[in-house]
Amino acid sequence: MSIRLRLTLWYTAILSATLLLLGVGLYFFLYYYYFNSLKPDLQRTADVLRTRIQYDGYSFKLNVRDQLRYNNLYFQVVSLEDGGKTLSPSLAETGLELPDLKVTELKCIVNNECRFDKIQMNNVHFLMYSTPVTVSGLALPGEPVIGIMQAVIEIDDIERLLAMLRFILTVTALLSIVLAASVGWFLARKALRPIEQVITAASRIERGVDLDKRIEYYGPNDEIGELTQTINGMLERLQTAYSEMEEAYGAQRRFVSDASHELRTPLTTIRGNVDLLEKMWKNVQQGTLTPGELQLEMTLEAMHDISGEAERMSRLVNDLLSLARADAGFQMAKSEVELLPLLEEVARKAQLLPRTVEFRTGPFDGVGDACIHGNADYIRQLLFIFIENAFKYTEQGYALLDAQLHGDLVGICIEDSGIGMDKEEVPHIFERFYRADPSRGQKAGTGLGLSIAKWIIDEHGGSVEVRTRKNEGTAFTIWLPVSPCTGDLTSGAEGHSLPEGNQV
Repeated sequence: MSIRLRLTLWYTAILSATLLLLGVGLYFFLYYYYFNSLKPDLQRTADVLRTRIQYDGYSFKLNVRDQLRYNNLYFQVVSLEDGGKTLSPSLAETGLELPDLKVTELKCIVNNECRFDKIQMNNVHFLMYSTPVTVSGLALPGEPVIGIMQAVIEIDDIERLLAMLRFILTVTALLSIVLAASVGWFLARKALRPIEQVITAASRIERGVDLDKRIEYYGPNDEIGELTQTINGMLERLQTAYSEMEEAYGAQRRFVSDASHELRTPLTTIRGNVDLLEKMWKNVQQGTLTPGELQLEMTLEAMHDISGEAERMSRLVNDLLSLARADAGFQMAKSEVELLPLLEEVARKAQLLPRTVEFRTGPFDGVGDACIHGNADYIRQLLFIFIENAFKYTEQGYALLDAQLHGDLVGICIEDSGIGMDKEEVPHIFERFYRADPSRGQKAGTGLGLSIAKWIIDEHGGSVEVRTRKNEGTAFTIWLPVSPCTGDLTSGAEGHSLPEGNQV
């Protein structure tokens, strides 16, 4: 069932219920208004006439003058002794016969319970009032009842009026429902036409798989307009998400290709050395080659190569695991870390790393008692990544570690006088397996260190600034948010092992 049909049916049903309640309410209001105003008059007139009925012990006598005063009233008195009926002159002239009372009705009337009934005689409607008749003419409690008085008044005009009212209400309601259903169907179709346009446009977009298209809408800014704007916004977000997904798939393919390339080289070296050792010592076992100092030296060299390549693969796997955890949305545990002890610990341990340059450290006096909300182990790993890169790509000169506070940020600077980079290469240095200079490929490393460093910086809500010039050196400034220490600290000077696999 379409929305248009459902709207029309709901509208028609509500209108029908409203008209039904209105019609029934109006009808019963007029019905009770007319009859409730007529019954007291009939009862009052009949009670007056009842008090003037004479009884001689055998029959009832009616006062004719009273009857003439109420010529629109017809009545009779039924004797309970013999069932005889004494008719009023007006009733006798019309020849109407009032219906006999049932036993249950007689019992009610004898017990002084007057009753009203609607009757029909000769296709004319009457309202009948029945009341007990006593010797005194008064319906006193305990006084014996000798007869029943039945007074009727014509209500045919009222019945015709009510019948006409029923007919008018019924016809008007039916015509109103039919007209409302037709108009409602037309208005629902007109109101929902923009939705049909939205469906048509969305179907074209779906068939064409073209997320650049948008739904055109020139109507008012009503619910349909808001729906169109929402769908267009959703399409824009889908287009952005689709583009990002394509970029992610491209980056994933490049990552898999680069990782395969990085793993293939050590595996090839290991297999070559293993084959060499296998052939050499098989010849020794067969006696075709005599073991000597040369064979021993070659064996040690091969084993050294295998160990080095295995270590390189281990670092690569560790770095890939770190990046995989980052891609999976890993949330590192964070606490309040005191910055000054952490910097002093990193500076002390960095003195022990292999290097050919002078390592300088700032006094760190500007840091004061600032703290970082983060993970101490990952911050150490972050700093060692940049320090090791500074040592690796600086043949002579110096490498510097310093830190200064600037408002609510701390800038940790790692500067060197090494080979530097071209400015066009800077946007790519944090990509996985990227090497900014062909000479960097001659240095041992996995090419993932700066990618890990960027992830750690992002997790701490920071940023990194790069200043570099070809053959003149590079300076990385890591900006992290800081706050005064509150006492719940993770000391940066406690014993922690040096992170492995931080080389680029």
